[in-house]
Amino acid sequence: MNYDVAVVGAGVIGSLIARELSRYNLKIALVEKCNDTAMGTSKANSAIVHAGFDAKPGTLKAKLNVAGTELMPELCKTLSVPFKPVGSLVVAFSDEEVETLNELLERGNENGVPGLEIYDKAKLKEAEPSISDEAKAALWAPSAGIVCPYELTIAAAENAVVNGAEFIRNFEVKKIDFDGEKFTISNGEKEIAAKYIINAAGVYCDEIAALIGDTSIHTTPRKGEYMLCDKTVGKLANHTIFQCPSKMGKGILVTPTVDGNLLLGPSALDIEDKNDVTTSADTLAEVLEIAKKSVPCLTTREVITSFAGLRAHCDRDDFIIEPSEKNAQFINVAGIESPGLSSAPAIALYVKDIILNAMPAEEKSNFNPVREEPVRFRHMSNEERKALIEKNPAYGRIICRCETITEGEILDAIHAPAGARDVDGVKRRTRAGMGRCQGGFCGSKVVELLAQELGVEINEITKFGGNSKILYDRTK
Repeated sequence: MNYDVAVVGAGVIGSLIARELSRYNLKIALVEKCNDTAMGTSKANSAIVHAGFDAKPGTLKAKLNVAGTELMPELCKTLSVPFKPVGSLVVAFSDEEVETLNELLERGNENGVPGLEIYDKAKLKEAEPSISDEAKAALWAPSAGIVCPYELTIAAAENAVVNGAEFIRNFEVKKIDFDGEKFTISNGEKEIAAKYIINAAGVYCDEIAALIGDTSIHTTPRKGEYMLCDKTVGKLANHTIFQCPSKMGKGILVTPTVDGNLLLGPSALDIEDKNDVTTSADTLAEVLEIAKKSVPCLTTREVITSFAGLRAHCDRDDFIIEPSEKNAQFINVAGIESPGLSSAPAIALYVKDIILNAMPAEEKSNFNPVREEPVRFRHMSNEERKALIEKNPAYGRIICRCETITEGEILDAIHAPAGARDVDGVKRRTRAGMGRCQGGFCGSKVVELLAQELGVEINEITKFGGNSKILYDRTK
């Protein structure tokens, strides 16, 4: 198991880096400690493609945010990932906050963000009829958008695998040795070798770097809790609505999602436990209360689930994308907090250039950048559905009634490159279980299909890998 490059971490950053490197005659491994891609920050964030007015001018965050946002629409089209250019509004509720808007406008212009404009109260109300009457003005950023972060991650990993990269799941890196030419990476049971390592391990970047003696990175998990509302209130926000930012981040937002839901959050709390994605009633109540400052008619009635994600905050307060001082063949891609998702396409190109400058390689003549669009039965016309079912009757069996997801789509998700191996993997790829009932009706059938297609006992199927078994034994 010898590779030119091992990318550690199959989040959106690592997966897009692996995809970019798969363009070249290089042997690539995408190494992930969990059972699937998008198991960390990439599955639990705001899903916002930020315009780029918030980052400090001259930083990597500013440069790569604006570049990544420009690349995102075409990338999503190529990878068949939902993207909506909804734009964003930063709302001011006082004269002091109006001054903050002017500062953000000036900063955004310096960063090269296109089309920024200050809306007065009347124009803001026209754009967002549900906005609070207390709002005085807003900064409008038309280049902002929304995307599905885990779908983008999955699509990038799939495309990388199609183009020759190998996805190695359930491989937790515990030891790294270097013999002067290449690294040996061990999980305690198996080993792989690579000339270069790209450390894209999110909140664990500091721990992976420490395995080669690099203690320069200090990562603090910053927990953010969210509330997801039903599609019945999705129209309460036409754009992403921010409040004025603070030193802890961009604050509580109200935003539509690409699937028509409404998302509220996140909170921001620095913690020590890198596995703590619990939610609390008190924090969620605070999230709702602050969100209601923007959109007063919000209630808990339409909240269908809540969740938490961790952002990798580093003390340098900027992205760290550079060879390690301990070993130039070890590339740190650390501190990728907001606007990490927005910057991801540009980060992948930036890292690709670092690798190619160190290890030149020719581009493949047969590289295929396009990921074939998955079947999305819920978006089809009746005529299209009929034709599809005639070809394959599995698409005529509805498994998830809330989201209109078919058996055929679930089978596709399991058998895709870097496909689903657990219930959450199916959920992220198809939306089975993401509706109002949150898998109450379709969950058992998804478990059955996974066992059937993977050729394992039904009590071996997990929710998200590891010991998260759905069933422990058969009943009589």
